[in-house]
Amino acid sequence: MTGVRLPFFVYGTLLPGEPNHDQFLRGRTRGERPAVLPGALLYEGPGYPYAIEGHGSVHGALVTAAPGAYAELLGLLDDLEQYLGPDHPRNLYERVVRRAVPAPLPDAPGSGSAEPVRAWVYLAATAVARSLRTGGTPVPGGDWLSRPLPPVRRTP
Repeated sequence: MTGVRLPFFVYGTLLPGEPNHDQFLRGRTRGERPAVLPGALLYEGPGYPYAIEGHGSVHGALVTAAPGAYAELLGLLDDLEQYLGPDHPRNLYERVVRRAVPAPLPDAPGSGSAEPVRAWVYLAATAVARSLRTGGTPVPGGDWLSRPLPPVRRTP
């Protein structure tokens, strides 16, 4: 699957308005479209989320690389997600192919449910996923952008 140029399903700090969007995606994408990843659950991490296999869905976006930017984008995202290769023992995430369902385009006539699209997604590596299942904090509704934010601490 290494040479396959699939879109990316992103669900956390790479979403528009989040800290890594501009740094990693701006100028390197041809399109970004809201989408849902079925068969997955979302958990809080230390400032970023983890998706794992499960009975739920995760909200995010399908990102298509700009012409000529695919290899650069793939390398940048692999580095960001600490993905060193399939099943590498030091992976934080595994890059896997899953089916994501794009949101219907609002101005498309008769746009009902869209067909699922094969996409790369970074799921928590095995050890991380195991830890999340036993003691992690789920993100309600599988939507990182709708999570409750911690209160701001003010000093007197």
